Amino acid sequence: MRQTGGDGRNVTRLKKTVVLVGMMGAGKTAVGTQLARQIGVPFIDTDHEIERAAARTIPEIFARDGEAFFRGKETQVLERLLQGPPAILSTGGGAFLSEINRETISRHGISVWLRADADTLWQRVKSRGNRPLLQTTDPRRTLADILAAREGTYALAHLTVDSHPGLSVERMAYQVHQALAAFPDILEE
Repeated sequence: MRQTGGDGRNVTRLKKTVVLVGMMGAGKTAVGTQLARQIGVPFIDTDHEIERAAARTIPEIFARDGEAFFRGKETQVLERLLQGPPAILSTGGGAFLSEINRETISRHGISVWLRADADTLWQRVKSRGNRPLLQTTDPRRTLADILAAREGTYALAHLTVDSHPGLSVERMAYQVHQALAAFPDILEE
């Protein structure tokens, strides 16, 4: 049944949580925020939830406790969020690499890989100093190497939506919305 809002627009109901996966700089937070607005559901950034739970920033967690500790917290937070009402979740770039996380996402939601090439990603992250994995002597090369190592796992996502340079956040969110609408049992218009 199609519902309309008070302004006569169609109302979309999200049946499962949408989990945006992909590399740093792919647009998970920006696109996720816009997509949540379009659909009318909450947007949740798992990195912010981890920071809140740990009372520390992610770079501080990495420096003090290491990546393994961070990944454990990431799994706990992701499991908790996927038990809640349907929402749009933005995950850290490494979250989907965990088989446990992928299984949890498949059981409770749908994964969408925001795919972008290394040059696009570099343009988006090069001026940000808050990326622990890029604290190397050649961060651009490191980014390309991480992407190459992760692409096969990201390809396991239920859906893939390509991000291109110059594509607006609104247009990218619209493309994700369209991909979700074409996937069975996710959106109800």
